[in-house]
Amino acid sequence: MVTEPVVKPVVYGASERPPRGDYSRAQADYTCAQNFAAYTEADHDTYRRLYERQRALLPGLASEAFIAALPSLGASDRIPRFEEVNERLHKATGWELVGVPGLIPEVPFFTLLANRQFPVTDWIRKPEEFDYIVEPDIFHDLFGHVPLLFNPVFADYVQRYGQGGLKAQGLGACEMLSRLYWYTIEFGLIREAGGLRAYGAGILSSAGELAYAVQSPEPQRIPLALARTMRTRYKIDTYQQTYFVIDSFEQLFDMTAADFAPIYEELQGLAEFAADERDGVVVAA
Repeated sequence: MVTEPVVKPVVYGASERPPRGDYSRAQADYTCAQNFAAYTEADHDTYRRLYERQRALLPGLASEAFIAALPSLGASDRIPRFEEVNERLHKATGWELVGVPGLIPEVPFFTLLANRQFPVTDWIRKPEEFDYIVEPDIFHDLFGHVPLLFNPVFADYVQRYGQGGLKAQGLGACEMLSRLYWYTIEFGLIREAGGLRAYGAGILSSAGELAYAVQSPEPQRIPLALARTMRTRYKIDTYQQTYFVIDSFEQLFDMTAADFAPIYEELQGLAEFAADERDGVVVAA
């Protein structure tokens, strides 16, 4: 007799590929234990090589807060154990990592964030996917997202986002709010040291997009404004053509303190901005 999985795989967007990950291991909230024993030497080597390559690219391009917190991940020569990271992370900001088999639905995702639990995919890309992978894997989630969870202000912002997501779900506004996540937590830029630096995980975990996002003259960079961000579509299969810039994590946290319900209502029915639509106010690289 075949037992049906407790939860089902999740797909965002159109794709002919089946979802990655073993969802039969997941509990009702989509979390699962990290199966550390299942990692092969090749898996650990892939993580080590990804870490070494990306760490070497960070100076002058990544936020100083990110660079300072990166050693808190611990081991760089192998995939870290979640419980080891959690010992340091919980002491720093009260957050903890929880394993997930892959992408998870909005409500479980928001619920975890609202409870200061960050979902980390527990599988790693194959060697042939070293330079590019469509779905987030353990390297993207750990290296890209977790260091800034050691920053108290940014950690509070991520929790606030999760709390706001639960409200947005009840208002039918998840798509608008997802764009704020995309353009801040995944692909955000910050002014630092007289220039621009990356703090978004999608940039920080990408060898190619890191320099492109911060230095290339091709994309536009505009100051973060909630309405503009929530109206801006994005692409998941190319480098971004639009980046939103903040002055500080405190600014980001304060900007999202207000009730978003009136903003959602105001934006309903307004035209959206294409991912590459140009704006009149730009920030120099």
